[in-house]
Parts: sequence; structure tokens; C-alpha cells
Amino acid sequence: MKKHPEARLIDEELAARLEDGPVLSADCKEQVANAVLHILSAVGEDPRREGLYRTPERVARMYDEILAGYTVDPVSLVNNALFKVKYDEMVVVRDIDFFSMCEHHLLPIYGLAHVAYLPDEKVVGLSKIPRIVDVFARRLQVQERMTRQIAEFIDTWVNPLGVGVVVDAYHMCVMMRGVKKAHARMRTSAVLGVFKENPKTRAEFLNHIGANGGAGFPF
Repeated sequence: MKKHPEARLIDEELAARLEDGPVLSADCKEQVANAVLHILSAVGEDPRREGLYRTPERVARMYDEILAGYTVDPVSLVNNALFKVKYDEMVVVRDIDFFSMCEHHLLPIYGLAHVAYLPDEKVVGLSKIPRIVDVFARRLQVQERMTRQIAEFIDTWVNPLGVGVVVDAYHMCVMMRGVKKAHARMRTSAVLGVFKENPKTRAEFLNHIGANGGAGFPF
């Protein structure tokens, strides 16, 4: 199996923390809390008042959760979930909700990811696809890079005949600042293997997820 370029060899217990607990060290959380304290003072607030007194600590705990993807190895997270199955049709997991953070303004990105692959002797456990999306979403991101990372990791780890990923997302940095377009939604795609080489395969994938990225868009 090819090794994913971003893979880090860490134990499964740490990988499980993506869902089960904190991953930042106490020192890192203290640094985040101190930074938030300075921001509150810089914008003219009193960080000692009742409503803000514990805000730096709360923000540090929040970052511990929403940026957990930095400390999780996706290989360890999805280990031992490949199964030999005689199945040669497309596998599609659509409407995977995710939350990420824009690296340019530190504001949320949220939406749906749609993932498909064409198996070559093996299939991956269903729950692993959303977890792969989460690993790359829970970082400071740009949507284009995240879309590509998901596709390339599945291509490397599952080794299918092809992979297709489409991401539909709203960006709070567009909605609440700058151009202030509350309904602008961004779509990105990454196609590899037969999804890129064969227009019929690509069209089948897009047909599965629908022109609007799935009727179940919840936001």
C-alpha cells in the first residue's frame, strides 16, 4: 500500500481522540487562551467582566475540538477497515456534513461533502468515509485543498479504480464580512482515475449527488 504523504505514525488511542477527547497539550491551550485574552483587550473589551472572564479558556477548549485534525493520522483512524468484496459498481456516500475553519480569517466553513469510489477488489467500511472527511475538515483550510486531500487520501489508502469528491460549502468570511453575500455557496470537486478519464463515470457520480449537491442540504 502506498503511504499517504501526510500520514504520521501515531497510535490508535491518539487517533480515536478525534471523536473522544482533547488532543492539545495544556501548554498549547494556555497559549491559545492568552492570545484570546489579548484580542479581547485589543478590541476594547474588559476580559475581567463576568461574561468574558472564562472566554479565553472556552475558546481554547473549542479549538482543541474543531482543529483536532492536525493531531490525527488518517491512516491510523481508518486502519483495518478494508474488506475483500466482489463488487464492481460505484460506491457513493453523499451529504456528509462537516465544519471547518477558513485559514484566511479564522471563520467557519460548513457544508456537505459527497464522496464516491469505484472499488478494485476491496471496499472500505462505511463509517470511515465521513471520518476521513472530518480529519481534513478539522484544520485551518481552504475548500479547494480540503477537497483534493480527501480524494488523494482515499485513492492512496483504498487504491480503487477511481475517486470522486464534491464539496458544497458556505463560508462565513463571505457571508458576514467583505462582500456580505449570505447565500453564496461554493462547490469544488476532485476526480481521480476513471472518474477523470471516463466522462460517463463522472456523469454517473454527479447524477447520484444531484445538481444541487443533494436534496438533504441542511443549512
